[in-house]
Amino acid sequence: MHHHHQGFRTGWILNVSLAATLGFTAFEAWAGFHSHSLSLLSDAGHNLTDALALLLAAIGLHWQHKPADQSRTYGYQRAGVLCAFVNAGSLIVISLFIFWEAGRRLIQPEAVNEEWMGLVALAAIVVNGGIMLALRSSQKGDLNIRAAFLHMLGDLLASVAILVGAIVIHYTGWVYFDPILSIIIAIFIVYSSGDIVRESLNILLEGLPRGMSLVDIAVAMKKVDGVLDVHDLHVWSLGTRTHALSSHVLIEDMPPSGSSDILGRLNQAMCVFGIHHTTIQFEHVPCELSDQGCRMNEAEHQHDHGHRH
Repeated sequence: MHHHHQGFRTGWILNVSLAATLGFTAFEAWAGFHSHSLSLLSDAGHNLTDALALLLAAIGLHWQHKPADQSRTYGYQRAGVLCAFVNAGSLIVISLFIFWEAGRRLIQPEAVNEEWMGLVALAAIVVNGGIMLALRSSQKGDLNIRAAFLHMLGDLLASVAILVGAIVIHYTGWVYFDPILSIIIAIFIVYSSGDIVRESLNILLEGLPRGMSLVDIAVAMKKVDGVLDVHDLHVWSLGTRTHALSSHVLIEDMPPSGSSDILGRLNQAMCVFGIHHTTIQFEHVPCELSDQGCRMNEAEHQHDHGHRH
């Protein structure tokens, strides 16, 4: 119930933030053309990706809270991760455009209206700062919302940089500061997006969750009373907050009712790592013997198949 209420509140914040961002993006693009400021136009482009980020975050939030069904047995938790990956990728693409345009402006500098730059930057600081404060609590532990939060953080820092640039240009007249500022903004955008790309891609490729050690998990499982050995161990993330594990566990030969206590202790040990979804197969024969049996059965099958021909 708490997660549902939190999701509804976050969804409302995302929708209001999206409307505010779209309105401000249109205003900043107009101001950028009017003042001939590349940094304002770059920031407007960044704001447009912020709007896309907020839209994708809202869509991802909606889908990742949908329950599992017959076709999506794990639910839709990775929808938010996929949206985070697309969000971060869009930031990198817009940064490449900023690099290109900044290079052109360094070769052919243009005069800018620093008064407009400063005024728009101040307004952007208010808008982006307000959205960031609203998303601050929701972005913890949710990669999807954190991607949107990073979009807004990048835009806030860019706005501060534009304000500083407007002051420098006003007092020095050095118009090269505008494209240089745009390059700095683009570098920060790429840097902040890289972490989201790596983490979301790791989840989509079913890599080991960040901060976990497969060796530590295996050691913790082997320490459980009744466990003789652990192999074929896999740990991955279903979403940003849900982790899963599958493993073969060697125990003494005993009836199924006797192994239930071992299973309970294993699950309890995995809760320490934040793993609450486990699939554990108990074995009573060492892995080497089991593999030999499989190879013998396979050889017999091939021998019989050859005789039939």
